Amino acid sequence: MTSLARAQRQLHAHPLALDAALAAGVLLCMLAGSFVDPHGGHGVSWRIRSPDPLSLLLMTLSAVALVFRRSAPMTVLALTGAASVIESVTGDPRAPVAMSAVIALFTVAASTDRATTVRAGLLTMTILTGAAMLAGPLPWYAQENLGILAWTGIGATAGDAVRSRRAVVQAIRDRAERAERTREEEARRRVAEERLRIARDLHDVVAHHIALVNVQAGVAAHVMDKRPDQAKEALAHVREASRSALNELRATVGLLRQSGDPEAPTEPAPGLDRLDELAGTFRSAGLQVEVARTDHGTKLPAAVDLAAYRVIQEALTNVQKHAGSEAKAEVSVVRVGPNIEVTVLDNGHPADDGPPAAGGGHGLLGMRERVTALRGTLTTGPRYGGGFRVHAILPVKTRTATTGENA
Repeated sequence: MTSLARAQRQLHAHPLALDAALAAGVLLCMLAGSFVDPHGGHGVSWRIRSPDPLSLLLMTLSAVALVFRRSAPMTVLALTGAASVIESVTGDPRAPVAMSAVIALFTVAASTDRATTVRAGLLTMTILTGAAMLAGPLPWYAQENLGILAWTGIGATAGDAVRSRRAVVQAIRDRAERAERTREEEARRRVAEERLRIARDLHDVVAHHIALVNVQAGVAAHVMDKRPDQAKEALAHVREASRSALNELRATVGLLRQSGDPEAPTEPAPGLDRLDELAGTFRSAGLQVEVARTDHGTKLPAAVDLAAYRVIQEALTNVQKHAGSEAKAEVSVVRVGPNIEVTVLDNGHPADDGPPAAGGGHGLLGMRERVTALRGTLTTGPRYGGGFRVHAILPVKTRTATTGENA
């Protein structure tokens, strides 16, 4: 099988040599046919005869023309057809020059479209058969004349079948290549989305806990000499925040492990059920946080629950970092129809570095990406009279959850 495939590749790599070999074979067949008389006398069905010099010349010229059948199929068909017509009119008995015309017609049908094949086939059959019937030495109803009609029709039909098969094979290859490209693009898209999701999680975890550690460390440094008890309490909060950061980082990075890894994290992602715990961490860092909820009893999809939690976490982190030491934050979670609305307000005054703009910063960008991915909306911006507002509207039922319920 390997040798056959290698031979096919070599033949396709040298089409002119293949056509020359084909032309030589056709010439041999025509010469063999020209030396045999199928209507021998004295009860003999076959006999040897001497072909006319003109017939030998026409056979040679038509065979040479077949060498160039790929580069100029219509020209070769015209030349071989003309040689066949001349032989039909002048030769007696005729040599099988029409064989070259059949090969040329096959090439035209295999290399052009169906409409061209029909026109060329009908024209070739009409001219060759008409010339043989009307001007040939045999009666118009002779089987040799009908044989020309049949062989030209077979050549055109076979060439069209080869062209159709090539088109089908090429279409299958194109579909396979498109499917492969689509799979590769889908894989790249999924990898990019996963990298973006992990980057958002890492940012939320690190920004939240490092902000708490920074505040508590500052408090400890400020009261270390005068109030060591309060400094110890602040350092305890630092230790707790750092431990929580390490745990969440371990859980986030652990998602990169193989699915069968026994060390992969199994605890659920945080959600609104841990909202009070989240608010408590900020209160321990000195930020006054009030929480109001009217969504009790609402069961949220995991993605929506996590997104709402991360939006509140990032918003409170920004308040802690940018709103000043006297800032207060208000968190509200409200069920409104098919959506759940999360709002975080503060009344702080920006520090010198200022809060991130409404459309900038990795934190706000991450929040917007989370909400948009769930077909929700996020609005951020300064409040009238001072402070900042973050408002997210998330659908209670995502497309994935709805599909699962319908299934």
